[in-house]
Amino acid sequence: MPRSDPKKTNKEARQAEVANPAAAANPAAANSTTAHPQATAPVPPGQPHVNGANHERRRSGRVTYRPKATAMLTVHARTEDERLLASSARPAFLDSDPWRSLRIMAEFVEGFDALAAVGKAVTIFGSARVHEDDPYYAKARELAGLLAREGFAVITGGGPGIMEAANRGCHEAGGLSIGCNIELPHEQSVNAYVDLGVEFRYFFARKVMFVKYADGFAIFPGGFGTLDELFESVTLIQTGKIRHFPVVLIGTEYWAGLLDWLRAEAVARGAIGPEDLDLIRSTDDMTEACQMLTAAYAARATEDATAARVESKGSSRGRRRVSPDL
Repeated sequence: MPRSDPKKTNKEARQAEVANPAAAANPAAANSTTAHPQATAPVPPGQPHVNGANHERRRSGRVTYRPKATAMLTVHARTEDERLLASSARPAFLDSDPWRSLRIMAEFVEGFDALAAVGKAVTIFGSARVHEDDPYYAKARELAGLLAREGFAVITGGGPGIMEAANRGCHEAGGLSIGCNIELPHEQSVNAYVDLGVEFRYFFARKVMFVKYADGFAIFPGGFGTLDELFESVTLIQTGKIRHFPVVLIGTEYWAGLLDWLRAEAVARGAIGPEDLDLIRSTDDMTEACQMLTAAYAARATEDATAARVESKGSSRGRRRVSPDL
């Protein structure tokens, strides 16, 4: 009877596995590969497994691997730390929707955590293309300064133009200047006047921060992004998704054409009601704009205090009296 080969040492076995993981995983398959190469050729999708090719697969829970996949996905490391720290190409799952949903959740968590203690604030929107010598730059700077002196933080998109002007005015007046910046194909860095900056990948996550922590919107002349923010805020108020807060358009001449069109077309055709236009106010006076924004906050604070007192009295009356002997 022929003698069997001596057993390999553990070190030799590991070296053999690294050199040929498929053979180590299935020695019988390796032998059959030598005798019958066609038996281990990949099976085209949709065709039945023949000539033993089905035996190449290894099941792990709901996942099935071929030895080739195992070899390609396995990091051959001596320790778990080495395996963890080994560099590799960017896995495809990082660009998948499930992983993207985790990044979205992380943006909300980071935004909520950063802005939770901001207190009363006004969000100011407007064009990023406005230069420092533009009259609206000066107006945004003035309004933000007035709001800061009234104790309001100012929230912007954190970029240049009107956003920079608003952050600048707030910062110079000693208020809390906040910038929620967005990642764009063309670089947009946070302007130099932001005291608290939060970076976002997704527009919708960023817009939640604009609305959630604002007690009013001041909207300066701008493009598609500014129009998007204007109509989203008005839609949320109109549909009752958020409590009514002031939406003030700065620049009566700039916004006149849009407001005229809404009256002539949208209201006339019944797409919106005449009262919906009352949700929007416009002015060229920054002192008046500041009063519109701050007065609304004061009114809501009074309403909240009254509601809290009523609720407190109601709960105390309905509370069952407990005997001190019990």
